[in-house]
Amino acid sequence: MSSIYDFSATSISGQQISLDSFRGKTVLIVNTASGCGFTFQFEDLQKLYDRYKERDFVILGFPCGQFADQELNTNDQIHTFCTLKYGVSFPMFEKVDVRDENAHPLFAYLAGTKPFKGFNPFHSVAKILLPLINERHPEYMPGDSIKWNFTKFLIDPEGRVIERYEATTDPIDMEDDIEKVLNAAKS
Repeated sequence: MSSIYDFSATSISGQQISLDSFRGKTVLIVNTASGCGFTFQFEDLQKLYDRYKERDFVILGFPCGQFADQELNTNDQIHTFCTLKYGVSFPMFEKVDVRDENAHPLFAYLAGTKPFKGFNPFHSVAKILLPLINERHPEYMPGDSIKWNFTKFLIDPEGRVIERYEATTDPIDMEDDIEKVLNAAKS
């Protein structure tokens, strides 16, 4: 597999979608959770989507309950929460695993493409996250697997993974990189 276009996933409403349908777009893939200390990122993700969707930019959200069970139980609950609380209008997919043996193949591919470079220890939520992982889930840290909710991957219009951002990177802090990919796609 050489790009995200080789994968498919089930939308939050139950429809099978080939990621090839996003060919030619700049894509941001993010694993989400409704009850996480980083859930506030939905607000800025939606702002980025609103700002750039007319320039062939799309965000694909993949709910996940693997990290401290911080996701709601059903896809309907997740959809209602994201829509009513944050006005999410970008495509959301059904709840998936993003690490370990049951990881959705897309996330195994993404994590294998861009290595984990560490968390930003200066992020306001990092002072809670880092001790939590180190004390309760040290098994999360080895390798390049997804470490927590709101890990984000920026994909170019050719389907190649350009960058990986951890939970401690706020969406707005990725805006320059998104602009670069969008501008390169125009030329």
